[in-house]
Amino acid sequence: MTNSPRRTQVVIVGAGPAGLTLANLLRVGGIACVLLEEESRAFIEQRPRAGFIEEWAVRALERHGLADRLLEKAEIQGSFEFRFNGARHIMNYGELAGHRHFVYPQQYLVTDLVGLHTDQGGDVRFGVRDVRLHDVDTDHPAVTYEDSETGLPHRVECDFIAGCDGARGVSRGYLTAGNALLASHDYGIGWLALLAEAPPSATGVIFGIHPRGFAAHMARGPDVTRFYLQCPPGDSEANWPEERVHEELRIRLEIPGGPIALGALIEKRVLDMRNYVVEPLSRGRLHLAGESAHLVAPIAAKGMNLAINDALLLASAIAAHYEGDDAKLAGYSDACLERIWQYQEFSQWLSEIFHGPTVTATADPFQTRLTEARLRRLLKSKTAAAAFADIYTGKHADF
Repeated sequence: MTNSPRRTQVVIVGAGPAGLTLANLLRVGGIACVLLEEESRAFIEQRPRAGFIEEWAVRALERHGLADRLLEKAEIQGSFEFRFNGARHIMNYGELAGHRHFVYPQQYLVTDLVGLHTDQGGDVRFGVRDVRLHDVDTDHPAVTYEDSETGLPHRVECDFIAGCDGARGVSRGYLTAGNALLASHDYGIGWLALLAEAPPSATGVIFGIHPRGFAAHMARGPDVTRFYLQCPPGDSEANWPEERVHEELRIRLEIPGGPIALGALIEKRVLDMRNYVVEPLSRGRLHLAGESAHLVAPIAAKGMNLAINDALLLASAIAAHYEGDDAKLAGYSDACLERIWQYQEFSQWLSEIFHGPTVTATADPFQTRLTEARLRRLLKSKTAAAAFADIYTGKHADF
């Protein structure tokens, strides 16, 4: 026997960047919502994730009063460097696009958004279990769940459900069960994601393109640096003791006059590079946002930005519904998919540059020469560089 039903306007499943951004936008707009999250608040506020937010996304959050701490604390970057063939090649994309990146780890943004929402009386329920969606094809959907502390079941009836619970959540299954397309791509490579107690070795990102495999350096503060090393898919962290990690970082990233500061590793995990898109993102009164709807490998640092874009569009569409206009809700999926597929294509293109010349991916010298030609064009042609900068920063919402 469940508790007496409770009603709200929107139930949001999942308190990641998409769900929390949506919850705050709805609250600011006077639309009631209940946010359900399987993990604890402490867990989501400490879980390390990506940290590059595109300027258009930051400015959108700022317009809604959701970016005060971000603007105060985040470092701004407008350039990066390729390192290959023993040389440094600087790309000043900020000058070309007029847009930059804000370096602000996802857990910081999550912490900010949770605080903003709960401090203003937002309804967030952590540690829920057995979440199920009901009647999504009707005008009266509902969500049931179990309270992990009391074991009591609950039911929340609503007008809309926002599925923001990621790749392993329950929401996506209700779309694919309803004949939505699940398009996916496996890059056939892995990245060893590392956090090291080391000061940054450069002011911006370093992308190392090397025959032994791709590597990257990304500052995460004055004393912590994020590194990536290309590795075989399905590799084990146990195969990468600290000594081996340090050796590979030096080989793949160091150039004359450009040493890499290294330190004790505080995180190691292997990421298999893969993408997917659910199309359409909507079924009845259920709308997906964030990684429930799409996954973009961290190759181009697009995932959190897509999640924020989804939330902005969905919040606007739901607000329009309550003003008597359902056109935006009807067009929500198509509006999201324009940017999703552009970012997917860019991720694929950038992957071919990053991984093309590596012996771990292919021993084909033809692919190596193609990669070198692409890099020459990117570095020598202002037109090619400007086009790259626009999509790297996500400058335009539709392109």
